[in-house]
Amino acid sequence: MLQRIDINEIIAIAKKAGDAIMEIYVKDFDIEYKEDTSPLTEADKKANEIIVDGLNALSIIFPILSEEGRDIPFDERKDWEYFWMVDPLDGTKEFIKKNDEFTVNIALIYQNTPILGVVYAPALNEMYWAKQGSGAFKNHVRLPLTVNDTPEKILTVVASKSHLSEETEVFIQALKGITEQLTFVSKGSSLKLCMVADGSADIYPRLAPTMEWDTAAADAIVREAGKMTYEHPQNSLFVYNKRNLLNPWFVVRKSV
Repeated sequence: MLQRIDINEIIAIAKKAGDAIMEIYVKDFDIEYKEDTSPLTEADKKANEIIVDGLNALSIIFPILSEEGRDIPFDERKDWEYFWMVDPLDGTKEFIKKNDEFTVNIALIYQNTPILGVVYAPALNEMYWAKQGSGAFKNHVRLPLTVNDTPEKILTVVASKSHLSEETEVFIQALKGITEQLTFVSKGSSLKLCMVADGSADIYPRLAPTMEWDTAAADAIVREAGKMTYEHPQNSLFVYNKRNLLNPWFVVRKSV
């Protein structure tokens, strides 16, 4: 089934959504708040509409689970073999702050594993994508871009710009005991996972809440780049389409 999916069609859908987001980004826009107090903008809604329409126009139709779509009960989605998982605008807080660190995320999930992912950062003109068995890429260059062969000498850790929890800070401090020089980078949205995938960061700890759509697309890229997302502290592999779509704590790093 996967070989019948043209990754370029998914990239084009993400690009179209990103272009619509940027039209809104450069002007004043209203901000709403959902029941969980998370922000929602016109850009979230417009990007979601474009992505859903685009995916439904493909030759192969799968169910779609989107952050901005309807709440789909587990009893309905538990039997899905393939489905799209979408975050039309990941990093809405970064979008509102206008710091450019937001992304369009589209993932294809097979059973409980992301097997295709597209992450587009329109304000940065960065397009990441991966398809299981075909490698991971950033702007047509295969990942990883760099490899750190001496983590005991220098280690780069990336963490959230808007959601740095106390537990994550403790985890980062503990890394100082395994390397001579620890470099910290703060980044928004799913770009943190992409930084581990491309090699500009060695590890991304997230000991704070996220949802499955926040990570799925970038996780597919991470895996094809030879890295992995592990539950923390169990160190088990990350899975998707759980009854509760809230992610456990996790760490993204080199696979072992």
